[in-house]
Order: sequence, then C-alpha cells, then structure tokens
Amino acid sequence: MRANTWAGRNKVKVRDVPDPKILNERDAIVRITSTAICGSDLHLLDGYVPTMQDGDVMGHEFMGEVIEVGPGVDPGRLRIGDRVVVPFPIACGACGACAAELYSCCENSNPNAGIAEKMFGHPVAGIFGYSHLTGGFAGGQAQYARVPFADVGPLKIESDLTDEQVLFLSDILPTGYMGAEMCDIQSTDVVAVWGAGPVGQFAMDSARALGAAKVIAIDKEPYRLQMAERAGHTPVNFEEVDVRSRLLELTGGRGPDKCIDAVGMESSHGSAHVHAYDRIKQAVRSETERPHALRQAILSCRSGGIVSVIGVYGGFLDKFPAGAWMNRALTLRTGQCHVQRYMKPLLQRIERGEIDPTRVITHTLPLDQAERGFEIFKNKQDNCEKVVLKP
Repeated sequence: MRANTWAGRNKVKVRDVPDPKILNERDAIVRITSTAICGSDLHLLDGYVPTMQDGDVMGHEFMGEVIEVGPGVDPGRLRIGDRVVVPFPIACGACGACAAELYSCCENSNPNAGIAEKMFGHPVAGIFGYSHLTGGFAGGQAQYARVPFADVGPLKIESDLTDEQVLFLSDILPTGYMGAEMCDIQSTDVVAVWGAGPVGQFAMDSARALGAAKVIAIDKEPYRLQMAERAGHTPVNFEEVDVRSRLLELTGGRGPDKCIDAVGMESSHGSAHVHAYDRIKQAVRSETERPHALRQAILSCRSGGIVSVIGVYGGFLDKFPAGAWMNRALTLRTGQCHVQRYMKPLLQRIERGEIDPTRVITHTLPLDQAERGFEIFKNKQDNCEKVVLKP
C-alpha cells in the first residue's frame, strides 16, 4: 500500500509499505477514505518528538471502512462494512484510566510504556503514527491501517454526513472542545485562545457553544485571524500589539476569565529577542519547548481563573512563571484529549448544526501529494489552515 512516512528531520516521503495485518484478536483493518495533517505532526517533522524512525507511517486523524476484524472483536460493536472514525489515542477500555474516561492515559495500549515512563514519570496511551514513545503504531496517512482494541475506539457513522463533517472527531474537534470544557465556562466569561490554527478554532467554537460571553483569538497570521473573526470571535495579532495589554483593554483591566493554550511547544512571540532566546535554547536542546503562549496565558489570566493547556508539550521548558500561577490562585488543567469520551456528544452537535468542522478545511489533496501538503501547512503557504488527504 501507499503511505506517508517520516524520512528524517523536516522530511516526509510517500512510499510503498507492507499492508497491515491482524496481529491481535481485537484488531480491525480499516480502508482509509480520508485522513489529515495535524499541527502535532509538525512536532514530529521538526524533530522535537524523540524516537521517530525512518519509514514510520505518520498520521493520527483518519476514518474509513472496516474491511477485516479479528475473532475477538465484539460483533455488536463493530462489523465488516462499518464506516468509522478512529480516535487518535488507543485505549483498551478496561484499565483504571479507561474506567475513569482518561483514555489518553490508558495503561495497557502502549507496548513501549517503559520509554514513556522514563520521559513522563508514568506511561501514556499508544497513539497512531506518533513515534515509538507512544507505541510505534503505524499511522493513518495511508491506504489502510491496523486498529487495535477496535471494539473500544472507533465511532460508527450511520448517517449520510460527509467525511469532511466527521473526520475531525478523530482528534482536533474533541481536543478543542476538551480545552474549552476544562475551563468550566460561565455565561459571563471572556475566554482567550492562543493559537488560531484548527485546534484553536475549534476551542473558540466550543467555548462559544458552552456559553462564553466573548471569545478572543490570538495569533499572528492575518488569514487565521480573519477566519476566527468570520466565526464571531475577536482577533488579536500578537505582532501588532502587546497581548497582555490588549487583553486588559478588552476585559476592563481584569484579564480573561479563562485562557486556552492551543499552541504548544513551537509557539512564536511578537518580540524578536524573546523569541530568539527560546528558539536558540530549543535548537541546542537546552529546553524542548518554546513556551511563549503558556507563559503569556498564565500572566494574562485574571486572578482565580483557569488556564487550559491542549497544545502539545513533550519535555522541559525554561522560565515557567510558577510565582504567578501559585500566588494568584490560578488553576492549570491539561491533557492529551480523551477523544473517546467526546466523540458521540460532538457528533450530535454536528448533526444539530451547532458546530461546523468543515469551516477549517482549506486544502484537499491526494495522499501521494502529502509532501506538498506538509510543506504548505508548515510554512502557512496559500492561506493553509487544514489539509485533508485522500488515499
């Protein structure tokens, strides 16, 4: 089959790779009809997530048709011919973490748990196409994929909704929604979102759906800010204004009630010398993150507020503002998304027209043009917000 693979730092390559096979009795094989390039994939591309190997199949946002199931898959949950969206975290459905609906912390799905434990203190769930740190599972930027614990994760789509309407239930829509849900939004809240990429856009839409009075979008790309403004959110360009000062102006001097970091380890800063400091430290591996967005969110949030972190961080950062966090009674909430928890409720919101996932799609390309897709997405060419790939 054809698949998009990691070929070294800053390089992907579409190649012929072996077809996936049933390895465990609860596996299924999915023929992929749509997949996507995620901002998290850029952390792999740029070499900031360790343990990637040449030839690893990338991609953790995908959906398609079940064409084979193992003998242990519950036929009441999944059958050949089912149309499914596959969540990016692989969860067993039986461990303590899964019982608590903390699916991205599954205790049984990562065969390389020892590596993750050394990195994070405790293991994390397996993730499709996201390094050997999270299990070394082949990803979904391919024609076919093996799906472990197939009667736990995949969501059956039994309506006539298009792939584009439901594909992002695999990751970015639940991730954005969880970022907003962790904010405990009240009807009077002003919510500020750092990052107007796809996850940030969905965090904004979700904050509004959960009742926020005002949602503020923070980014530097005019086309992303325009997209957020068209959706009804207030844009702030961090290259044109001081973000904290602007947020104080917009909130009567109090600061946003809730702040969402939808950027993560490769954030930018409007000040050249501040950005250069962290960029250099990251380049020489003195830290693994550029935490501009996280620092700014903590310093901007009103006292007693909540800072929700859904942008991906992988290791260690410098100059974390612990004093502001502790002394001003801020609550910090984080997590890789527990996608399985949110898929059905969000599918219902899509069906009711409350959220339109298709609004972030700017490019649709055949799988064989994945290299071009990564290039335009990473470099923000042609006003690229989200790339969908068709195997």
